[in-house]
Amino acid sequence: YTGLLAIRRYHEANGGGNRNVCLIPQSAHGTNPATAQMLGMKVVVVKTDEKGNVDIEDLKAKAAEHQDRLGALMITYPSTHGVYEEGIREICQIIHDHGGQVYMDGANMNAQIGIMQPAEVGADVLHMNLHKTFCIPHGGGGPGMGPIGLKAHLAPFAPSHAVTPVEGATEGMSAVSAAPYGSASILPITWMYITLMGKQGMEQATQWALLNANYVAKKLGEDYPILYTGKNGRVAHECIVDLRPLKAESGITETDIAKRLMDYGFHAPTVSFPVPGTLMIEPTESESKAELDRFIAALKSIRAEVQKVQNGEWPKDDNPLVNAPHTAFNLTDGEWAHPYTREEAVFPLPYVRENKFWPSVNRVDDVFGDRNLVCSCPPMEAYEG
Repeated sequence: YTGLLAIRRYHEANGGGNRNVCLIPQSAHGTNPATAQMLGMKVVVVKTDEKGNVDIEDLKAKAAEHQDRLGALMITYPSTHGVYEEGIREICQIIHDHGGQVYMDGANMNAQIGIMQPAEVGADVLHMNLHKTFCIPHGGGGPGMGPIGLKAHLAPFAPSHAVTPVEGATEGMSAVSAAPYGSASILPITWMYITLMGKQGMEQATQWALLNANYVAKKLGEDYPILYTGKNGRVAHECIVDLRPLKAESGITETDIAKRLMDYGFHAPTVSFPVPGTLMIEPTESESKAELDRFIAALKSIRAEVQKVQNGEWPKDDNPLVNAPHTAFNLTDGEWAHPYTREEAVFPLPYVRENKFWPSVNRVDDVFGDRNLVCSCPPMEAYEG
């Protein structure tokens, strides 16, 4: 919001108040179109090609079509499809040639630190998430935190603050947050992380994040199709495992596989984003090879289980995948009428027995609560008298 606001103010100051069109690739984070809408911009979606990159011809056409009103392009680099946009410099130049500015979403900077400079490829604005890349956890929905970098021509339009004015911002540039430093207690953690890691350590973290993602993609690629790769067959910081062909062949869904992973001791990676019917896996630099190997072994074992369903060894409506996850109650229940054993249900691999995580409940309906509004407030009659 802060970065896009600076772009809007810049255009207004230069007679471009009508520049309210924001181009956003299909591979973008959902926060990008949401932010553009909050600032009253018209979102125009740019296609991606079969390799997951921005469709440059479609970008050219839409930049030309909206040339008089083009305000910005919001692009995540590397993209949420898990690939480096090979045409990133050309993409930025196209936007600049048509009077727009480039907002780079820094969500995936853990694939950039130490090996590139976003400003050099053409970004005018960049937010640097402290979570993930700079050691701040981001479970539970937040807190979002991080500096916003602006090129010099946008600096005067940065939001300032009445208590602690932002250096370089011109007078009248109102704040976007009541707290001048955001969630300030987070900042020392990142400062310590960067200080202790140093330049070499930060670069090594990037290299490990890339190595881990490519290791997982290579190993899982033996059993599942990897949806997007670069021209060298490599991914960036994450890989997308395409489960749609397997679903069509076997009837086993991405949800079944995600729930079955709980029996192996893993919380599922991102399901059905950014592509429905897929798993998006991002190990970052944090996971050891031993942990990655356990995860890979789990998904390979699950693929073998799906094969048993395909071969007719297990019925489609009664197998460890559609019944997952299995609880301790299931194991101790006197009745066991399934065509697979209790051991196959709860101890599918030897390592699971050594350090078993027990799901507390069986499968719940993931979307029931989203689609069925339940009001827990008392009825009006309760207030009578």
